[in-house]
Amino acid sequence: MPHKITLTGSATGPLREYDRYVAFDMREKGSPSAPKGLKKSTFISYTVFVAKKAFNKTGLTKKSIMHEKILIQGEPTLDIPIDECPGEIGIICFQITVLPNKNDKEANESKEKKEAKQEVSKAQQEVAATKQEEKQEPVAKKSKTVQPEVNETPVQEKKAAPPKKQQPIQPKGTKDVVSFDDIIVPEAFLKTRPNPVKTEEVIEFVKRTGHLDKPLTIEKETKVLKDGYRRYIVAKTMKIDEVPVVYDYQK
Repeated sequence: MPHKITLTGSATGPLREYDRYVAFDMREKGSPSAPKGLKKSTFISYTVFVAKKAFNKTGLTKKSIMHEKILIQGEPTLDIPIDECPGEIGIICFQITVLPNKNDKEANESKEKKEAKQEVSKAQQEVAATKQEEKQEPVAKKSKTVQPEVNETPVQEKKAAPPKKQQPIQPKGTKDVVSFDDIIVPEAFLKTRPNPVKTEEVIEFVKRTGHLDKPLTIEKETKVLKDGYRRYIVAKTMKIDEVPVVYDYQK
């Protein structure tokens, strides 16, 4: 069975172009601690080879590849000449993905917090307006007693609070809900075929309840699928836009 490898990081050298593919270098640091009695792991340099068609789909350029954080999934090779592969290990890339920028995440979180504060402020204003209307109500009743011939001005109805959007029911154990299109499926899963009988049982469950029976397991940062490939297939078949997940943190 072929060896599989996953790398994350940025290019450590310039992009090199060939006839049908491009290449660039990456480096990963080993774990800061090792099992007792073993030496610590060290830096390993890699040279990644990507088909031009797949590389162009990412939107990366010669300049941006040095700054963007990327995810590489592929197989190691030792058969490429050293003039094309300066890294210690060559990687034949099957999938390349640009990971979200940390600054972009912080900007989105800041925007969400700002919107939440605005919603709270709006709710407080509505409560204050309602209290003011309640104070004015006794005055209207008194006016009716002194001047019975004058029609009473109806008290303004209290503003009805907007109905809260009901969240769809999710299976037990769900930690988050992510977009189906964001999930990355490893090559090892794509080469397997889940039991069709059990897959059909999950499909019937979705038809009855409107949601999956269990959440999928993914890595939080990379969105790489770790477990639940059958439910991934069902979500794709049933055209579910958002799926429930739990996170498997990388150590």
